[in-house]
Amino acid sequence: MTTSDSDFDSPGFVLAMLDWLEHREETPAAVDESLELLADRRRRLLLEVMRTYGEELTLPDAAEEVAVRETGRKVTELSAERVANVYISLYHDHMPRLVEADLIEYDQERDLVIPLEMR
Repeated sequence: MTTSDSDFDSPGFVLAMLDWLEHREETPAAVDESLELLADRRRRLLLEVMRTYGEELTLPDAAEEVAVRETGRKVTELSAERVANVYISLYHDHMPRLVEADLIEYDQERDLVIPLEMR
């Protein structure tokens, strides 16, 4: 079930996260790094796509699926320019961060994004 942003209980969510973190042993730096990775919606969507499919995807296919989820439109309703913009931002910005954080792998020769679970 989706809710609008106005229905979201941001203070409640933040307090629940703080309660959850209180019982963990991660360092403040590790928490900050994790939250920074998750701060960008496009990165979260890419991770969500990779978890949903659970298998390697070509970067163009992953970009297409991220664009679908961002817009809520069918793939046939997306412009090639929109998908290309998502691809470029994933390739140059978001994927390198997720690869460096050891959350996904990227095979540049085959243009494949590989989820954490497949390593």
